[in-house]
Amino acid sequence: MRPRNLGEVVGQPHILAEGNLLPKLVKSNSFGSLLFYGPPGCGKTSLAEAIANETDSQFIRINAVMSNVAELRQILGASRRKKKKDTVLFIDEIHRFNKSQQDLLLPDVEAGNVRLIGATTHNPGFYVNAPLLSRSHLFRLEPHTVDNIAKALEQVLEDSERGLGNRGHSATKEALRGLAKLSDGDLRRAFNALEGVALGLNAGKTIEEGDIAIFASERQIRYDADEDDHYNTISAFIKSMRGSDPDAALYWLAKMLVGGEDSRYIGRRLIVFASEDVGLADVNALPLAIATQQACEFVGLPECEINLAHCVVYLATVPKSNASYTALSEAKRCLADEPVQEVPKWLRDSGGSASKRLGNADDYLYSHGYPENISGQEFMLEPKTFYSPKRVGSETAIAERLECWKALKISIQ
Repeated sequence: MRPRNLGEVVGQPHILAEGNLLPKLVKSNSFGSLLFYGPPGCGKTSLAEAIANETDSQFIRINAVMSNVAELRQILGASRRKKKKDTVLFIDEIHRFNKSQQDLLLPDVEAGNVRLIGATTHNPGFYVNAPLLSRSHLFRLEPHTVDNIAKALEQVLEDSERGLGNRGHSATKEALRGLAKLSDGDLRRAFNALEGVALGLNAGKTIEEGDIAIFASERQIRYDADEDDHYNTISAFIKSMRGSDPDAALYWLAKMLVGGEDSRYIGRRLIVFASEDVGLADVNALPLAIATQQACEFVGLPECEINLAHCVVYLATVPKSNASYTALSEAKRCLADEPVQEVPKWLRDSGGSASKRLGNADDYLYSHGYPENISGQEFMLEPKTFYSPKRVGSETAIAERLECWKALKISIQ
């Protein structure tokens, strides 16, 4: 069911809609190197083959896992000698090539001896050499929608030449949409699932919802524990808690847990969040986050999922303030941009006879000897303000207290 031209490619309207860059390049046969980045089953290989067909190019497909330098040299050498027909070199999983293998491609890509199309499920910015990346048009392919997959499955059942049309199956819309939903945007997985269902039934039988139950019970979500899914999902998780949306936060938590994420890693991120995003708006956030991380260590999965859910809902629903976090950033910026201040003499350590002779701490005013511990003394040679409390949660009281102390300090001075 691979598309034979761009018109048969399923989905990806943000790339393939009329007037967009890629169709223009293919129509004028003026494309150079292309990089397709997207999740499994989104159509990277199919798109490459369709482009080669439309431009009447020789299509050479290799997989970076199986290939080596010797094979690359042979392919590139043959492409230099072949002048009558363009060569499209499609490298699947190009992120698996090391730096020297990618560098080997550069001269022939630059000279136009081959038109490179690379496909990767990993972020090219981290895995593709900068010189090769700069010489290529990068296109991000998205997972297929449920509607697109369901429509493609209908075509499979109708196509007698390349699909399952000879078996005479029909299917209810509910069954096809059910398979589409279980495929998580992966069209290849959907085709394989439909084929498995069809071959398990008598020819001509209508495929119904009950026939796809086995695939629902064996469903595995797409989650790469150390790659894009890991980073994107934890990012969505943190931002959902920051945005005070417990439902979204629980959803992304569930995705990580079902996908096999390390519960201890999630616990560590909750500790960071408690100080970075909740801070002094709720002083119970950090102890709870630490307790949750300890529960992940001591209890382990699956029981510690309950502790994680408890903490996530709490952190998502409490008042939030990043004032202490941004205050530290401002203090660091001050150190980087301005002369470093010396410690005032009245604050220096007075231990030892030499320090006493120098008069260290002679003028220090002991704070506990004054009302509300405010002596009026400065604690920097050039006073700065970094911490600006937000009037949310417990930090409201801190803001009021600081204002009171500021006024008291002025009155003493």
